Amino acid sequence: MAFFVNRRSEICKSKNNRPGCCGYLCDKPREKNCKNCYSCYVNCPHDVYEVINDEPMAVHQERCVGCRICEGMCPTNAIYIQSMPDETRGVWDASTISEIRRKTQTGNYKVRGCGATRHIPTFDDLSILPAQVSRPPIDSYREPCNTKVTLGARFAENPIEIGTPIMIGAMSFGAVSKETKLAFARGATLANTIANTGEGGMLPEERKYADKLIAQYASGRFGVSAEYLNNADAVEIKIGQGAKSGMGGHLLAHKVTAEVAKIRNIPEGVDALSPARHMDIVGPEDLAMKISQLRDITDWKVPIIVKFTAGRVKEDVKIAAKAGADIIVIDGMQGGTGAAPDVIVEHSGIPTIEAIVKADEALKEVNLRSEVNLVAAGGIRSGADVAKAIALGADATYIATSALIAIGCNVCQACSNGRCPKGIATQERTLRRRLDPVRSGQNLANYINAMTKEAEMLTQQAGNTDLQKLEKQDLVALSMEASQITGVPLI
Repeated sequence: MAFFVNRRSEICKSKNNRPGCCGYLCDKPREKNCKNCYSCYVNCPHDVYEVINDEPMAVHQERCVGCRICEGMCPTNAIYIQSMPDETRGVWDASTISEIRRKTQTGNYKVRGCGATRHIPTFDDLSILPAQVSRPPIDSYREPCNTKVTLGARFAENPIEIGTPIMIGAMSFGAVSKETKLAFARGATLANTIANTGEGGMLPEERKYADKLIAQYASGRFGVSAEYLNNADAVEIKIGQGAKSGMGGHLLAHKVTAEVAKIRNIPEGVDALSPARHMDIVGPEDLAMKISQLRDITDWKVPIIVKFTAGRVKEDVKIAAKAGADIIVIDGMQGGTGAAPDVIVEHSGIPTIEAIVKADEALKEVNLRSEVNLVAAGGIRSGADVAKAIALGADATYIATSALIAIGCNVCQACSNGRCPKGIATQERTLRRRLDPVRSGQNLANYINAMTKEAEMLTQQAGNTDLQKLEKQDLVALSMEASQITGVPLI
């Protein structure tokens, strides 16, 4: 998406008698240049503005990612951001033309954050059937609804027990800031759920503030040790993720600070590139051996999770279940990331709602549905999405992009450049100061609690007293595509 930065000249010419909108948020205050406030010039992390004749001007429009930090920080509301309109040129819309021109200048593919943006069937294409006479609804004021869930009881001595089926997904230290990781840890504890370290190792402070924490075991093995594994409440083997199927993670050198390097156990200032696959997991037998190895290291105390991209779902789920996984995570093509080739994000994988159904069917076909838990990830935004995911067959869900939005993310999709104006996807100290982990953690907990209440209400109006009792029969499809890929009857 391309954006226009517009200035209301009649407002912007006014004198404000102060150097910026907010002193403590101003990264590079230039008081001698502040005749016109200069907040936009100072705070733009993408160098869109230049000062011309003592006035900041949006000269480099092509660099704008729509993060809206200039709009939000302007003390006189003199700036507004608008996306470039579609000029009805069919497939040759403004964004397509802009991308072609970018390729001509760089000779390289586009890398961006977040998940697929193209139109695909989503949870919005499904609706929950309300109970009335044939099945009476539940009185929410008098009859409580259970939202607690236990995950990983197949072999683990200490399964995951949380108060909501909404967990915080994997986001690694390095890709996001230390403050972000602490906000996730605090938010998970306040919401009585569990967070995930991602593939960037485990911060001591993260472990301190997170009541429950999943340690991710990815192909790069960053920060992995016996101590790391035994310091977690579950271990997740990351085979793949929805936004970049068939690819490993890659953290660019400018984000590998001294602290990131220490936690990841890698050299400072060097690209951290994960292999596309685990070099010691090349077949079903290898996966079974790896799960067994991790069980021995953790003394069979914690659940072993296997996470992969939604692709050949049935085959992959059957292999993981037979290999001994306690929990399987399916990440649909709406799943986000910090950096991935746009062509992979948009043109690889299958929708989350289809992946859930196929995974559920696969577990039933190998008679392990009651033993192996299923977690859905990719595009979970609300309690309605959670309820529908569970009705389709999931036991719990991961949130990631929505968790970032809850702590301030504007989804500008420029996470990889390390200049996040909200202090989230950056390692720059001046930008990180904008994120308060205590307040952000509380905001995240509020969001998860509100989602849980939404899912609870939908469960009760469907005539159930337990969120886990929602089933496919409680759903109806609103589009032909959604009906075909999920098996849910069309309205």
